[in-house]
Order: sequence, then structure tokens, then C-alpha cells
Amino acid sequence: MELKDIVSVSGKGGLFRIFKPGKGGVILETLDAAKTKVVVGATQKLSVLSEISIYTTTKEGTASLPVVLQKIKDQVGSELGVTPDSDNQKLTSFLKSVLPEFDEDRVYVSDIKKLVKWYGILLKEAPEVLDQPAAEETAKDEK
Repeated sequence: MELKDIVSVSGKGGLFRIFKPGKGGVILETLDAAKTKVVVGATQKLSVLSEISIYTTTKEGTASLPVVLQKIKDQVGSELGVTPDSDNQKLTSFLKSVLPEFDEDRVYVSDIKKLVKWYGILLKEAPEVLDQPAAEETAKDEK
């Protein structure tokens, strides 16, 4: 499984694996032990994790989620030291330690909570995803 196979669905908690396209939408499978399948229609917003970015103050203006997840894994591994329920200052400090150039005006605490929650889910249910090199790093190595 790769990050391009994992999505977040607006209005639904957790993460989902793209199972297969269906007639009325896309069939998704929860990334938990239950492996519940759900059909998501065109009216619901899907966000593919490999296409999500976090705003930064760098020239590029963003850092891709795969790169940020890799930085978290490299720096803290499985012991984040924060949870989605941690206080706002602790969550902001956590992201600043991992991605010092994140744009504090455009990245909200709710975004950091989502990042921490998603990392925990991936670590537990799909750890192989975190072992894959981020596409941007692979492209740099090829140059």
C-alpha cells in the first residue's frame, strides 16, 4: 500500500484505503481492524494523502505530506509526545520541531491535530507507508 492509495473523507473520521471504483462512486475500506467497506459518491470530498501539502514560509510555499510524514518518522519515530487532544501550544511546538518553516498564519491547530491523528493511524495500520521514500526526495536523488 502507498500514500496514493489512502484517502481522508470530509465528514468521516479516520483514513480509508481506495478499494476499487464502483458504479455510484468509489468503494473505500477503513484502515482499521474492522476493514469496513463504504461507498463514497461524487458529492463527498476525498483527499488523497499523497496530494496534501502543508503551508510553509519557504520559496516553494508548501511541503508535501509525504515529506512531512517522513520527517516525523525520522525525528520521533513512534513516540510523538503529543496526541490530537494535546493543548494547542504543545501541538504547535511539535510541528515547529519537525517542520520549523511551517506557516503559523496558514496552518491551523486543527490541521496539526489531523496530522498527528493520521500519523498514529498510519503507524498502527499501515506502517509500510511510512517506510517509503517521499516522491520529492526520490526526485532529488535522481538528479
